[in-house]
Amino acid sequence: MKKEVIMPKIGLDMDEGTILAWYKKEGDPVKKGEVLLEIETDKATTDVESALDGTLTEIVEEEDATVDIGEVIAWVEVDE
Repeated sequence: MKKEVIMPKIGLDMDEGTILAWYKKEGDPVKKGEVLLEIETDKATTDVESALDGTLTEIVEEEDATVDIGEVIAWVEVDE
């Protein structure tokens, strides 16, 4: 089953984030707690960890994209 990865809300004032780097590529296995990507907000740069175990099947938003909170940035096929 595919599950979405969304742009997380890191701070109270955050409306959007910019993807600086993907540490995984499509087809890579991911584990819960493993760092998937790095994002930048107006106040900080932070790593985003996976909330799922599975395979990163699709990256929807590429590096340098600025994305609103809650928007889908990738899809993971979860292990069942």
